[in-house]
Amino acid sequence: LSAGGTGSDYKRRREVEIKHGRVAMFATMGYILPEYWRLPGYLAPSYGVKYSEMPNGFAAIGKVPALGWAQFFAFIFIVELNVYNEQVNGEPGNYGA
Repeated sequence: LSAGGTGSDYKRRREVEIKHGRVAMFATMGYILPEYWRLPGYLAPSYGVKYSEMPNGFAAIGKVPALGWAQFFAFIFIVELNVYNEQVNGEPGNYGA
């Protein structure tokens, strides 16, 4: 996998691996946490969707309103552009936090 690459290719692959690992950890937390604890109140007040009514796992995908998904992906887009960019410093995975 890394036989035909430059130093910058290696650095980029390392950074992507770290980022994917962090996403996987958040996904695992998001899958396990609702089994034990739920936020009080409404997920989407205008649609009347409560956190307590949301199913766990993949069944929740169809229950979230389309505007909720739009907000979710807009947030990810903004974070990717402003926080997790490669111009922060030279060390992969160190975003200055």
